[in-house]
Amino acid sequence: MSSGLGRASALLASGTIVSRVLGFVRSFVLTVVFIGQANIVGNALTVANQMPTSLYALIGGGLVSAVLVPQTIRASRGADGGAAYVNKLVTIAIVMLGVLTAALTIAAPLVMRLSVPLGATYDAAVPFAYWSMPQIFFLGMYAVLGEVLNARKRFGAYTWAPVANNVVSIAVLGLFLAVFGTVDPGRGTALPPEQTALLAGGTTLGLVVQAAVLALVWRRTGLDYRPDFRWRGVGLRATGQAAGWTFAMLVLTQAAGFLQSQVATTASSPLHPSSTALLNAWLLFMLPHSIITVSLATAFYPRMSEHAADGRLDAVRDDLSAVLRVTLIAMGVATVALLAVALPITAFFSETNRYLTTAQQAHVVAPVLVAYVLGLLPFTVLYVVQRCFYALSDTRTPFRFTIVQLVVVVPGLLLCFLLPPAWTAAGIAAVISVGGTVQLVVAVVLLRRRLGPLLDPHLVGTLRRLVVAGLPALGAGLLLLWALGGFADGWPVASRIGGLVGAVVVALTCLVVYGIVLALMRAPEIRLATGFVRARLRR
Repeated sequence: MSSGLGRASALLASGTIVSRVLGFVRSFVLTVVFIGQANIVGNALTVANQMPTSLYALIGGGLVSAVLVPQTIRASRGADGGAAYVNKLVTIAIVMLGVLTAALTIAAPLVMRLSVPLGATYDAAVPFAYWSMPQIFFLGMYAVLGEVLNARKRFGAYTWAPVANNVVSIAVLGLFLAVFGTVDPGRGTALPPEQTALLAGGTTLGLVVQAAVLALVWRRTGLDYRPDFRWRGVGLRATGQAAGWTFAMLVLTQAAGFLQSQVATTASSPLHPSSTALLNAWLLFMLPHSIITVSLATAFYPRMSEHAADGRLDAVRDDLSAVLRVTLIAMGVATVALLAVALPITAFFSETNRYLTTAQQAHVVAPVLVAYVLGLLPFTVLYVVQRCFYALSDTRTPFRFTIVQLVVVVPGLLLCFLLPPAWTAAGIAAVISVGGTVQLVVAVVLLRRRLGPLLDPHLVGTLRRLVVAGLPALGAGLLLLWALGGFADGWPVASRIGGLVGAVVVALTCLVVYGIVLALMRAPEIRLATGFVRARLRR
Protein backbone atom coordinates (compact mmCIF):
# COMPACT_ATOMS: atom_id res chain seq x y z
CA MET A 1 0.00 0.00 0.00
CA SER A 2 1.43 3.41 -0.96
CA SER A 3 2.05 5.97 1.78
CA GLY A 4 -0.62 8.25 0.30
CA LEU A 5 -3.25 5.53 0.41
CA GLY A 6 -2.10 4.54 3.89
CA ARG A 7 -2.50 8.08 5.17
CA ALA A 8 -5.88 8.49 3.49
CA SER A 9 -7.15 5.16 4.85
CA ALA A 10 -5.88 5.96 8.33
CA LEU A 11 -7.49 9.39 8.30
CA LEU A 12 -10.80 7.87 7.23
CA ALA A 13 -10.53 5.09 9.81
CA SER A 14 -9.67 7.41 12.70
CA GLY A 15 -12.60 9.70 11.94
CA THR A 16 -14.92 6.72 11.65
CA ILE A 17 -13.74 5.30 14.98
CA VAL A 18 -14.43 8.56 16.82
CA SER A 19 -17.78 8.96 15.09
CA ARG A 20 -18.85 5.39 15.87
CA VAL A 21 -17.82 5.66 19.51
CA LEU A 22 -19.86 8.84 19.82
CA GLY A 23 -22.70 7.09 18.01
CA PHE A 24 -22.75 4.39 20.67
CA VAL A 25 -22.62 7.08 23.37
CA ARG A 26 -25.65 8.65 21.73
CA SER A 27 -27.44 5.28 21.69
CA PHE A 28 -26.64 4.81 25.38
CA VAL A 29 -27.97 8.28 26.29
CA LEU A 30 -31.09 7.53 24.27
CA THR A 31 -31.72 4.40 26.33
CA VAL A 32 -31.41 6.58 29.44
CA VAL A 33 -33.99 9.01 28.05
CA PHE A 34 -36.48 6.21 27.42
CA ILE A 35 -35.41 4.05 30.40
CA GLY A 36 -34.70 1.42 27.77
CA GLN A 37 -36.30 1.48 24.33
CA ALA A 38 -38.44 -1.65 24.42
CA ASN A 39 -41.53 0.59 24.48
CA ILE A 40 -43.86 2.24 22.02
CA VAL A 41 -42.40 5.76 22.02
CA GLY A 42 -38.78 4.57 21.91
CA ASN A 43 -39.47 2.28 18.97
CA ALA A 44 -41.42 5.08 17.27
CA LEU A 45 -38.45 7.44 17.45
CA THR A 46 -36.10 4.73 16.15
CA VAL A 47 -38.32 4.03 13.15
CA ALA A 48 -38.93 7.73 12.43
CA ASN A 49 -35.20 8.48 12.43
CA GLN A 50 -34.44 5.46 10.24
CA MET A 51 -36.98 6.46 7.60
CA PRO A 52 -35.11 9.52 6.21
CA THR A 53 -31.92 7.46 5.94
CA SER A 54 -33.76 4.71 4.09
CA LEU A 55 -35.48 7.17 1.76
CA TYR A 56 -32.25 9.03 1.07
CA ALA A 57 -30.54 5.74 0.24
CA LEU A 58 -33.40 5.03 -2.14
CA ILE A 59 -33.52 8.46 -3.79
CA GLY A 60 -29.95 9.69 -3.84
CA GLY A 61 -27.64 7.06 -2.44
CA GLY A 62 -27.06 5.34 -5.77
CA LEU A 63 -26.19 8.54 -7.60
CA VAL A 64 -23.73 9.56 -4.92
CA SER A 65 -21.94 6.39 -3.89
CA ALA A 66 -21.89 4.59 -7.22
CA VAL A 67 -21.49 7.34 -9.77
CA LEU A 68 -19.98 10.61 -8.60
CA VAL A 69 -16.37 9.59 -8.00
CA PRO A 70 -15.80 7.90 -11.41
CA GLN A 71 -17.76 10.59 -13.28
CA THR A 72 -16.03 13.46 -11.45
CA ILE A 73 -12.62 11.95 -12.21
CA ARG A 74 -13.52 11.71 -15.89
CA ALA A 75 -14.85 15.30 -15.91
CA SER A 76 -11.70 16.58 -14.17
CA ARG A 77 -9.71 15.74 -17.29
CA GLY A 78 -11.48 18.53 -19.17
CA ALA A 79 -9.99 21.96 -19.82
CA ASP A 80 -11.69 23.49 -16.75
CA GLY A 81 -10.67 20.67 -14.42
CA GLY A 82 -14.30 19.60 -14.02
CA ALA A 83 -15.49 22.90 -12.48
CA ALA A 84 -18.54 23.23 -14.76
CA TYR A 85 -19.57 19.64 -14.10
CA VAL A 86 -19.32 20.08 -10.33
CA ASN A 87 -21.26 23.37 -10.31
CA LYS A 88 -24.10 21.93 -12.37
CA LEU A 89 -24.11 18.74 -10.32
CA VAL A 90 -24.39 20.54 -6.98
CA THR A 91 -27.11 22.83 -8.35
CA ILE A 92 -29.14 19.84 -9.49
CA ALA A 93 -28.66 18.20 -6.09
CA ILE A 94 -29.91 21.28 -4.23
CA VAL A 95 -33.00 21.62 -6.42
CA MET A 96 -33.95 17.94 -6.49
CA LEU A 97 -33.25 17.28 -2.83
CA GLY A 98 -35.16 20.41 -1.82
CA VAL A 99 -38.27 19.48 -3.79
CA LEU A 100 -38.22 15.84 -2.73
CA THR A 101 -37.64 16.65 0.92
CA ALA A 102 -40.54 19.11 0.99
CA ALA A 103 -42.86 16.60 -0.68
CA LEU A 104 -41.89 13.74 1.63
CA THR A 105 -42.21 15.90 4.74
CA ILE A 106 -45.75 16.87 3.76
CA ALA A 107 -46.53 13.21 3.08
CA ALA A 108 -44.94 11.98 6.33
CA PRO A 109 -48.05 10.07 7.55
CA LEU A 110 -48.26 8.15 4.28
CA VAL A 111 -44.51 7.53 4.20
CA MET A 112 -44.49 6.06 7.71
CA ARG A 113 -47.08 3.51 6.67
CA LEU A 114 -44.35 1.87 4.60
CA SER A 115 -42.60 0.57 7.70
CA VAL A 116 -45.02 0.85 10.63
CA PRO A 117 -48.39 -0.90 10.90
CA LEU A 118 -51.34 1.23 12.01
CA GLY A 119 -51.55 1.37 15.78
CA ALA A 120 -49.96 3.03 18.79
CA THR A 121 -46.40 2.92 17.39
CA TYR A 122 -47.56 4.54 14.14
CA ASP A 123 -49.44 7.27 16.02
CA ALA A 124 -46.33 8.05 18.07
CA ALA A 125 -44.00 7.91 15.05
CA VAL A 126 -45.79 10.39 12.77
CA PRO A 127 -45.08 13.51 14.90
CA PHE A 128 -41.42 12.49 15.06
CA ALA A 129 -41.39 11.99 11.27
CA TYR A 130 -42.38 15.59 10.53
CA TRP A 131 -39.19 16.70 12.28
CA SER A 132 -37.04 13.87 10.95
CA MET A 133 -37.93 13.97 7.25
CA PRO A 134 -35.90 17.16 6.47
CA GLN A 135 -32.82 15.06 7.24
CA ILE A 136 -33.05 13.78 3.64
CA PHE A 137 -31.87 17.12 2.23
CA PHE A 138 -28.89 17.40 4.55
CA LEU A 139 -27.92 13.74 4.15
CA GLY A 140 -27.92 14.28 0.40
CA MET A 141 -25.87 17.47 0.48
CA TYR A 142 -23.33 15.90 2.84
CA ALA A 143 -22.95 12.95 0.48
CA VAL A 144 -22.67 15.01 -2.72
CA LEU A 145 -20.18 17.50 -1.28
CA GLY A 146 -18.21 14.70 0.37
CA GLU A 147 -17.91 12.49 -2.70
CA VAL A 148 -16.67 15.42 -4.80
CA LEU A 149 -14.01 16.00 -2.13
CA ASN A 150 -13.17 12.27 -2.15
CA ALA A 151 -12.77 12.31 -5.93
CA ARG A 152 -10.17 15.04 -5.41
CA LYS A 153 -8.55 12.89 -2.69
CA ARG A 154 -9.60 15.23 0.13
CA PHE A 155 -10.83 12.69 2.66
CA GLY A 156 -10.56 14.37 6.05
CA ALA A 157 -13.70 16.50 6.30
CA TYR A 158 -15.94 13.77 4.89
CA THR A 159 -15.04 11.33 7.64
CA TRP A 160 -14.77 13.82 10.53
CA ALA A 161 -17.97 15.82 9.89
CA PRO A 162 -20.15 13.05 11.42
CA VAL A 163 -18.26 13.60 14.68
CA ALA A 164 -19.80 17.08 14.87
CA ASN A 165 -23.19 15.53 14.11
CA ASN A 166 -22.93 13.11 17.03
CA VAL A 167 -21.69 15.80 19.41
CA VAL A 168 -24.75 17.93 18.61
CA SER A 169 -27.10 14.94 19.00
CA ILE A 170 -25.63 13.98 22.37
CA ALA A 171 -25.86 17.59 23.57
CA VAL A 172 -29.53 17.76 22.55
CA LEU A 173 -30.31 14.52 24.40
CA GLY A 174 -28.52 15.89 27.45
CA LEU A 175 -30.63 19.04 27.21
CA PHE A 176 -33.78 16.89 27.01
CA LEU A 177 -32.81 15.04 30.18
CA ALA A 178 -32.04 18.30 31.95
CA VAL A 179 -35.34 19.94 30.97
CA PHE A 180 -37.84 17.07 30.78
CA GLY A 181 -36.16 14.11 32.47
CA THR A 182 -36.79 10.54 31.30
CA VAL A 183 -39.81 9.27 29.36
CA ASP A 184 -42.24 6.96 31.12
CA PRO A 185 -41.50 3.47 29.67
CA GLY A 186 -45.19 2.61 29.92
CA ARG A 187 -46.27 5.59 27.82
CA GLY A 188 -48.29 4.49 24.80
CA THR A 189 -49.04 7.83 23.14
CA ALA A 190 -47.05 10.51 21.32
CA LEU A 191 -44.93 12.93 23.34
CA PRO A 192 -45.94 16.59 23.79
CA PRO A 193 -44.95 18.83 20.83
CA GLU A 194 -42.01 20.49 22.57
CA GLN A 195 -40.49 17.13 23.55
CA THR A 196 -41.08 15.72 20.07
CA ALA A 197 -39.39 18.75 18.51
CA LEU A 198 -36.34 18.50 20.75
CA LEU A 199 -35.79 14.75 20.28
CA ALA A 200 -36.38 14.45 16.53
CA GLY A 201 -35.37 18.01 15.66
CA GLY A 202 -32.11 17.55 17.54
CA THR A 203 -31.16 14.66 15.25
CA THR A 204 -31.94 16.83 12.23
CA LEU A 205 -29.86 19.68 13.65
CA GLY A 206 -26.88 17.33 13.91
CA LEU A 207 -27.14 16.57 10.19
CA VAL A 208 -27.41 20.29 9.39
CA VAL A 209 -24.10 20.83 11.18
CA GLN A 210 -22.57 17.80 9.43
CA ALA A 211 -23.40 19.20 5.97
CA ALA A 212 -22.32 22.71 6.97
CA VAL A 213 -18.85 21.45 7.91
CA LEU A 214 -18.30 20.20 4.36
CA ALA A 215 -19.64 23.42 2.86
CA LEU A 216 -17.04 25.37 4.84
CA VAL A 217 -14.24 23.00 3.82
CA TRP A 218 -15.12 23.39 0.14
CA ARG A 219 -14.03 27.03 0.14
CA ARG A 220 -10.79 26.22 1.93
CA THR A 221 -9.83 23.57 -0.63
CA GLY A 222 -10.25 25.85 -3.64
CA LEU A 223 -13.67 24.59 -4.74
CA ASP A 224 -15.70 27.68 -5.59
CA TYR A 225 -19.34 26.75 -6.07
CA ARG A 226 -21.48 28.93 -8.31
CA PRO A 227 -25.11 27.98 -9.05
CA ASP A 228 -25.45 26.87 -12.67
CA PHE A 229 -28.83 25.96 -14.14
CA ARG A 230 -27.50 25.26 -17.65
CA TRP A 231 -27.54 21.50 -17.33
CA ARG A 232 -26.60 20.46 -20.86
CA GLY A 233 -23.29 19.62 -22.43
CA VAL A 234 -21.04 18.48 -19.58
CA GLY A 235 -21.85 14.77 -19.35
CA LEU A 236 -24.71 14.82 -16.86
CA ARG A 237 -26.70 12.49 -19.14
CA ALA A 238 -24.06 9.78 -18.67
CA THR A 239 -24.21 10.39 -14.94
CA GLY A 240 -27.99 9.99 -14.98
CA GLN A 241 -27.83 6.79 -17.01
CA ALA A 242 -25.26 5.32 -14.65
CA ALA A 243 -27.36 6.28 -11.65
CA GLY A 244 -30.53 4.84 -13.16
CA TRP A 245 -29.53 1.21 -12.65
CA THR A 246 -28.38 1.91 -9.11
CA PHE A 247 -31.65 3.68 -8.38
CA ALA A 248 -33.56 0.64 -9.61
CA MET A 249 -31.35 -1.58 -7.44
CA LEU A 250 -32.02 0.56 -4.38
CA VAL A 251 -35.77 0.60 -5.01
CA LEU A 252 -35.74 -3.17 -4.68
CA THR A 253 -33.37 -3.14 -1.70
CA GLN A 254 -35.38 -0.55 0.22
CA ALA A 255 -38.61 -2.40 -0.50
CA ALA A 256 -37.05 -5.39 1.24
CA GLY A 257 -35.92 -3.04 4.02
CA PHE A 258 -39.46 -1.82 4.58
CA LEU A 259 -40.64 -5.42 4.73
CA GLN A 260 -37.91 -6.13 7.29
CA SER A 261 -39.10 -3.19 9.39
CA GLN A 262 -42.68 -4.47 9.28
CA VAL A 263 -41.59 -7.92 10.46
CA ALA A 264 -39.37 -6.55 13.24
CA THR A 265 -41.97 -4.06 14.51
CA THR A 266 -44.64 -6.74 14.66
CA ALA A 267 -42.50 -8.95 16.93
CA SER A 268 -41.12 -6.23 19.25
CA SER A 269 -42.01 -6.49 22.94
CA PRO A 270 -40.25 -6.14 26.32
CA LEU A 271 -39.70 -9.92 26.32
CA HIS A 272 -38.22 -10.14 22.82
CA PRO A 273 -35.58 -8.24 20.84
CA SER A 274 -37.05 -4.84 19.92
CA SER A 275 -36.53 -2.82 16.74
CA THR A 276 -33.89 -0.90 18.67
CA ALA A 277 -32.11 -4.11 19.70
CA LEU A 278 -32.04 -5.17 16.05
CA LEU A 279 -30.64 -1.76 15.12
CA ASN A 280 -27.96 -1.92 17.83
CA ALA A 281 -26.89 -5.38 16.64
CA TRP A 282 -26.63 -3.99 13.11
CA LEU A 283 -24.57 -1.03 14.35
CA LEU A 284 -22.16 -3.41 16.09
CA PHE A 285 -21.97 -5.46 12.90
CA MET A 286 -21.28 -2.31 10.87
CA LEU A 287 -18.66 -0.89 13.25
CA PRO A 288 -15.60 -2.80 11.95
CA HIS A 289 -16.93 -2.64 8.40
CA SER A 290 -17.17 1.15 8.58
CA ILE A 291 -13.78 1.60 10.20
CA ILE A 292 -11.82 -0.85 8.06
CA THR A 293 -13.58 -1.76 4.82
CA VAL A 294 -15.19 1.57 4.01
CA SER A 295 -12.01 3.49 4.88
CA LEU A 296 -9.80 1.32 2.68
CA ALA A 297 -12.29 1.09 -0.20
CA THR A 298 -12.90 4.85 -0.14
CA ALA A 299 -9.17 5.55 -0.28
CA PHE A 300 -8.63 3.08 -3.13
CA TYR A 301 -11.75 4.10 -5.07
CA PRO A 302 -10.34 7.20 -6.84
CA ARG A 303 -7.20 5.32 -7.93
CA MET A 304 -9.25 2.35 -9.08
CA SER A 305 -11.50 4.72 -11.05
CA GLU A 306 -8.46 6.38 -12.65
CA HIS A 307 -7.10 3.01 -13.76
CA ALA A 308 -10.52 2.04 -15.13
CA ALA A 309 -10.78 5.33 -17.04
CA ASP A 310 -7.38 4.59 -18.60
CA GLY A 311 -8.50 1.08 -19.60
CA ARG A 312 -5.89 -0.56 -17.35
CA LEU A 313 -7.91 -3.56 -16.20
CA ASP A 314 -4.79 -5.32 -14.90
CA ALA A 315 -4.20 -2.38 -12.54
CA VAL A 316 -7.86 -2.46 -11.45
CA ARG A 317 -7.46 -6.15 -10.62
CA ASP A 318 -4.28 -5.41 -8.64
CA ASP A 319 -6.09 -2.65 -6.72
CA LEU A 320 -8.90 -5.06 -5.91
CA SER A 321 -6.47 -7.71 -4.68
CA ALA A 322 -4.55 -5.23 -2.53
CA VAL A 323 -7.59 -3.80 -0.76
CA LEU A 324 -9.08 -7.27 -0.22
CA ARG A 325 -5.90 -8.67 1.31
CA VAL A 326 -5.64 -6.01 4.01
CA THR A 327 -9.39 -5.87 4.54
CA LEU A 328 -9.86 -9.62 4.93
CA ILE A 329 -7.11 -10.01 7.51
CA ALA A 330 -8.41 -7.08 9.55
CA MET A 331 -12.05 -8.09 9.22
CA GLY A 332 -11.14 -11.67 10.09
CA VAL A 333 -10.15 -10.73 13.62
CA ALA A 334 -13.17 -8.42 13.85
CA THR A 335 -15.46 -11.32 12.94
CA VAL A 336 -13.81 -13.63 15.45
CA ALA A 337 -13.96 -11.02 18.21
CA LEU A 338 -17.62 -10.15 17.62
CA LEU A 339 -18.61 -13.82 17.68
CA ALA A 340 -16.72 -14.35 20.93
CA VAL A 341 -18.07 -11.23 22.68
CA ALA A 342 -21.67 -11.46 21.46
CA LEU A 343 -23.00 -12.20 24.95
CA PRO A 344 -21.07 -9.61 27.00
CA ILE A 345 -21.38 -6.83 24.42
CA THR A 346 -25.15 -7.27 24.18
CA ALA A 347 -25.25 -7.19 27.99
CA PHE A 348 -23.49 -3.83 27.82
CA PHE A 349 -26.09 -2.51 25.37
CA SER A 350 -29.02 -4.03 27.25
CA GLU A 351 -32.07 -1.89 27.91
CA THR A 352 -33.64 -1.11 31.25
CA ASN A 353 -36.33 -3.78 31.38
CA ARG A 354 -38.71 -4.63 34.19
CA TYR A 355 -39.27 -8.15 32.84
CA LEU A 356 -35.77 -9.43 32.03
CA THR A 357 -32.43 -9.24 33.83
CA THR A 358 -29.35 -8.01 32.01
CA ALA A 359 -28.10 -11.60 31.60
CA GLN A 360 -31.46 -12.74 30.23
CA GLN A 361 -31.49 -9.86 27.74
CA ALA A 362 -27.96 -10.78 26.62
CA HIS A 363 -29.00 -14.36 25.93
CA VAL A 364 -32.05 -13.11 24.01
CA VAL A 365 -30.26 -10.50 21.85
CA ALA A 366 -26.86 -12.20 21.30
CA PRO A 367 -28.23 -14.63 18.66
CA VAL A 368 -29.24 -11.59 16.58
CA LEU A 369 -25.67 -10.27 16.60
CA VAL A 370 -24.22 -13.73 15.86
CA ALA A 371 -26.57 -14.18 12.90
CA TYR A 372 -25.44 -10.84 11.46
CA VAL A 373 -21.73 -11.45 12.11
CA LEU A 374 -21.74 -14.80 10.30
CA GLY A 375 -22.30 -12.75 7.16
CA LEU A 376 -19.70 -10.07 7.93
CA LEU A 377 -16.86 -11.33 5.73
CA PRO A 378 -19.12 -11.88 2.68
CA PHE A 379 -20.65 -8.45 3.28
CA THR A 380 -17.17 -6.91 3.37
CA VAL A 381 -15.98 -8.55 0.16
CA LEU A 382 -19.25 -7.69 -1.58
CA TYR A 383 -18.80 -4.00 -0.71
CA VAL A 384 -15.36 -3.94 -2.31
CA VAL A 385 -16.54 -5.90 -5.37
CA GLN A 386 -19.43 -3.46 -5.87
CA ARG A 387 -17.00 -0.51 -5.75
CA CYS A 388 -14.92 -2.25 -8.40
CA PHE A 389 -17.94 -2.41 -10.71
CA TYR A 390 -18.70 1.25 -10.00
CA ALA A 391 -15.09 2.21 -10.81
CA LEU A 392 -15.65 0.51 -14.17
CA SER A 393 -18.76 2.72 -14.61
CA ASP A 394 -20.87 -0.43 -14.59
CA THR A 395 -23.98 -0.03 -12.44
CA ARG A 396 -26.12 -2.46 -14.41
CA THR A 397 -24.33 -5.59 -13.19
CA PRO A 398 -24.79 -4.76 -9.47
CA PHE A 399 -28.50 -4.43 -10.23
CA ARG A 400 -28.47 -7.95 -11.63
CA PHE A 401 -26.84 -9.59 -8.64
CA THR A 402 -29.03 -7.60 -6.25
CA ILE A 403 -32.07 -9.25 -7.83
CA VAL A 404 -30.53 -12.60 -6.91
CA GLN A 405 -30.14 -11.43 -3.32
CA LEU A 406 -33.78 -10.34 -3.12
CA VAL A 407 -34.96 -13.68 -4.48
CA VAL A 408 -33.43 -15.14 -1.30
CA VAL A 409 -34.20 -12.33 1.18
CA VAL A 410 -37.87 -11.56 0.48
CA PRO A 411 -39.20 -15.13 0.93
CA GLY A 412 -36.92 -15.49 3.96
CA LEU A 413 -38.35 -12.37 5.60
CA LEU A 414 -41.88 -13.56 4.95
CA LEU A 415 -41.03 -16.86 6.62
CA CYS A 416 -39.86 -14.90 9.67
CA PHE A 417 -43.51 -14.04 10.32
CA LEU A 418 -43.92 -17.74 11.18
CA LEU A 419 -41.12 -17.77 13.77
CA PRO A 420 -41.80 -17.45 17.50
CA PRO A 421 -41.47 -13.74 18.44
CA ALA A 422 -38.36 -14.50 20.51
CA TRP A 423 -36.53 -15.64 17.35
CA THR A 424 -37.94 -13.23 14.77
CA ALA A 425 -35.07 -10.72 15.02
CA ALA A 426 -32.43 -13.47 14.80
CA GLY A 427 -34.28 -14.92 11.83
CA ILE A 428 -34.19 -11.53 10.07
CA ALA A 429 -30.44 -11.25 10.67
CA ALA A 430 -29.83 -14.78 9.39
CA VAL A 431 -31.84 -14.11 6.23
CA ILE A 432 -29.79 -10.95 5.55
CA SER A 433 -26.53 -12.89 5.99
CA VAL A 434 -27.57 -15.76 3.73
CA GLY A 435 -28.85 -13.36 1.07
CA GLY A 436 -25.62 -11.37 1.12
CA THR A 437 -23.50 -14.51 0.78
CA VAL A 438 -25.46 -15.71 -2.25
CA GLN A 439 -25.19 -12.22 -3.74
CA LEU A 440 -21.40 -12.26 -3.29
CA VAL A 441 -21.00 -15.57 -5.12
CA VAL A 442 -22.91 -14.24 -8.12
CA ALA A 443 -21.05 -10.89 -8.02
CA VAL A 444 -17.63 -12.57 -8.05
CA VAL A 445 -18.60 -14.75 -11.01
CA LEU A 446 -19.75 -11.68 -12.96
CA LEU A 447 -16.67 -9.62 -12.06
CA ARG A 448 -14.41 -12.46 -13.15
CA ARG A 449 -15.91 -12.16 -16.62
CA ARG A 450 -14.75 -8.53 -16.74
CA LEU A 451 -11.32 -8.75 -15.12
CA GLY A 452 -10.26 -12.37 -15.52
CA PRO A 453 -9.12 -14.62 -12.63
CA LEU A 454 -9.46 -12.81 -9.29
CA LEU A 455 -7.86 -15.33 -6.93
CA ASP A 456 -4.18 -14.58 -7.40
CA PRO A 457 -1.64 -16.47 -5.22
CA HIS A 458 -1.38 -13.54 -2.79
CA LEU A 459 -5.13 -13.49 -2.15
CA VAL A 460 -5.29 -17.28 -1.78
CA GLY A 461 -2.52 -17.06 0.82
CA THR A 462 -4.46 -14.38 2.68
CA LEU A 463 -7.56 -16.56 2.85
CA ARG A 464 -5.52 -19.50 4.14
CA ARG A 465 -3.89 -17.39 6.85
CA LEU A 466 -7.28 -15.97 7.80
CA VAL A 467 -8.66 -19.44 8.55
CA VAL A 468 -5.53 -20.73 10.30
CA ALA A 469 -5.34 -17.69 12.60
CA GLY A 470 -9.08 -17.21 13.08
CA LEU A 471 -10.05 -20.64 14.40
CA PRO A 472 -7.69 -20.75 17.41
CA ALA A 473 -8.45 -17.10 18.19
CA LEU A 474 -12.18 -17.83 18.28
CA GLY A 475 -11.60 -20.94 20.37
CA ALA A 476 -9.48 -19.00 22.89
CA GLY A 477 -12.08 -16.25 23.19
CA LEU A 478 -15.00 -18.62 23.72
CA LEU A 479 -13.04 -20.73 26.20
CA LEU A 480 -12.19 -17.65 28.26
CA LEU A 481 -15.80 -16.45 28.20
CA TRP A 482 -16.96 -19.88 29.39
CA ALA A 483 -14.38 -19.84 32.20
CA LEU A 484 -15.65 -16.42 33.32
CA GLY A 485 -19.25 -17.63 33.44
CA GLY A 486 -20.39 -15.72 30.39
CA PHE A 487 -22.46 -18.59 29.03
CA ALA A 488 -24.54 -18.70 32.22
CA ASP A 489 -25.24 -15.63 34.35
CA GLY A 490 -21.68 -14.79 35.44
CA TRP A 491 -20.30 -11.28 35.82
CA PRO A 492 -19.57 -10.73 32.08
CA VAL A 493 -23.33 -10.72 31.41
CA ALA A 494 -24.74 -9.76 34.80
CA SER A 495 -24.43 -5.98 34.35
CA ARG A 496 -23.58 -3.34 31.77
CA ILE A 497 -20.19 -2.63 33.32
CA GLY A 498 -19.44 -6.35 33.54
CA GLY A 499 -20.45 -6.71 29.91
CA LEU A 500 -18.09 -3.94 28.83
CA VAL A 501 -15.15 -5.32 30.82
CA GLY A 502 -15.86 -8.89 29.70
CA ALA A 503 -16.12 -7.85 26.05
CA VAL A 504 -12.81 -5.98 26.21
CA VAL A 505 -10.98 -8.87 27.90
CA VAL A 506 -12.31 -11.51 25.51
CA ALA A 507 -11.76 -9.35 22.42
CA LEU A 508 -8.16 -8.62 23.43
CA THR A 509 -7.57 -12.35 23.92
CA CYS A 510 -8.83 -13.04 20.41
CA LEU A 511 -6.66 -10.26 19.02
CA VAL A 512 -3.50 -11.48 20.77
CA VAL A 513 -3.95 -15.11 19.66
CA TYR A 514 -4.80 -14.00 16.11
CA GLY A 515 -1.73 -11.75 15.97
CA ILE A 516 0.61 -14.41 17.37
CA VAL A 517 -0.50 -16.99 14.80
CA LEU A 518 -0.09 -14.49 11.96
CA ALA A 519 3.37 -13.55 13.25
CA LEU A 520 4.40 -17.21 13.40
CA MET A 521 3.24 -17.57 9.81
CA ARG A 522 5.18 -14.41 8.87
CA ALA A 523 2.07 -13.02 7.26
CA PRO A 524 2.90 -10.21 4.82
CA GLU A 525 -0.37 -8.53 5.77
CA ILE A 526 1.23 -7.59 9.10
CA ARG A 527 3.74 -5.46 7.23
CA LEU A 528 0.95 -3.84 5.26
CA ALA A 529 -1.03 -3.14 8.42
CA THR A 530 2.06 -1.79 10.20
CA GLY A 531 2.66 0.56 7.30
CA PHE A 532 -0.94 1.67 7.62
CA VAL A 533 -0.44 2.56 11.30
CA ARG A 534 2.90 4.28 10.68
CA ALA A 535 1.29 6.39 7.97
CA ARG A 536 -1.35 7.47 10.48
CA LEU A 537 1.24 8.35 13.13
CA ARG A 538 3.24 10.44 10.65
CA ARG A 539 0.20 12.67 10.21
